[in-house]
Amino acid sequence: MTFDFKLPDLGEGITEGEVVKWRIKEGDDVQEHQIVLEVETDKAIVEVPSPKKGKVVKLNKAEGDIVKVGETLVVIETLETAGLTAQEKKPDAGAVVGTLPAEEAVFATPKARTVAKETGLDLTALKGTGPGGIITEKDVRGASADAPVQAPLEKKTEDRYGVIERIPIKGVRKSIAKNLLSTLRNTAPVTGMEEADVTDLWDLRQREKKAAKDKGVHLTFMPFFMKAVQHALAVHPVLNGSVDEKTDEIIVKKYYNIGVAVDTLDGLMVSVVKDVEKKSILDLAVELQELSVKARERRITLDELKGSSFTISNYGSYGGAFATPIINYPDVAILGTGRITEKPWVKDGAIMIRKVLPLSLTFDHRVTDGGEAAKFLTRVVKYLEDPAMIFIESR
Repeated sequence: MTFDFKLPDLGEGITEGEVVKWRIKEGDDVQEHQIVLEVETDKAIVEVPSPKKGKVVKLNKAEGDIVKVGETLVVIETLETAGLTAQEKKPDAGAVVGTLPAEEAVFATPKARTVAKETGLDLTALKGTGPGGIITEKDVRGASADAPVQAPLEKKTEDRYGVIERIPIKGVRKSIAKNLLSTLRNTAPVTGMEEADVTDLWDLRQREKKAAKDKGVHLTFMPFFMKAVQHALAVHPVLNGSVDEKTDEIIVKKYYNIGVAVDTLDGLMVSVVKDVEKKSILDLAVELQELSVKARERRITLDELKGSSFTISNYGSYGGAFATPIINYPDVAILGTGRITEKPWVKDGAIMIRKVLPLSLTFDHRVTDGGEAAKFLTRVVKYLEDPAMIFIESR
């Protein structure tokens, strides 16, 4: 008998995903719990195992296709029919007089199906040259070389004014768009800005970079930012929370899970460092380094992208100064850190050149007011301007 393997519920409210890569092809034998494909969903790539042992009869989705939870991904011929002959496996077509064989399934690779769809070619008219007679991409392209190709409407390259390009919103970009719209629908965002003299912090990092490097750690400013935020949240806890929309309650979180925006080729991903209050500067640097690599290589897990209580976005590494960062919903606040530059600064009654960091705090005005947010930002500045306080107050 055949088994329709459908995309299972992957949790976290996920309703669909994009088929990134098939690990199997039609005609393959597959083992129970064997990873059969990779699905991109909610910023992470999830490996999906087969629940059954048998032979792959048909792949219902090509790489790049969107599949919804509950849709059939692959048809598997299970062990119950392994001993039947080819004739016995064919279903009766149900003719009134006599019987007719049912239409044979088309065996083609996912790439061949994609190309056939793009070119409008009928796969049933092709003879495959691949293993077991499977139709390959080469077969499709060869058959369509002399045939007129009609580009799908979504591939249109011109409008009334000139050449255009259409880029599908999918994968990470689709997830980002969805989350941003959730933020705008569910928060009342306001942004406050401040500057911090981080000359002492700059010098501290410069002194400790070599020692960290000897331990295989790349020491950036982010661990210091995280610790400053963690200590400031301890004094202003309402910014370390979320809103329960159903009960109209502010949920103040007693843990400090800091989300850090990581720029990847596919878009921004917010990796989450859990229990920041229990970790040292070097601990945070190591974890940030590992999560950043995993995010850029698309090996990061859903759990490592969930559970933040506050978020930091360091756009300064790309040259930005002040900004209005968008809250990572359901968090109620996000801190944006800009580019550190040398500026004339008044210190101890004298004008001198100092290292200055622009800061931008966006907060949900439903949760707190501008005064409380300003006090929080001032406290963050205090820790960054005197980094020794971070270590003194750390447990």
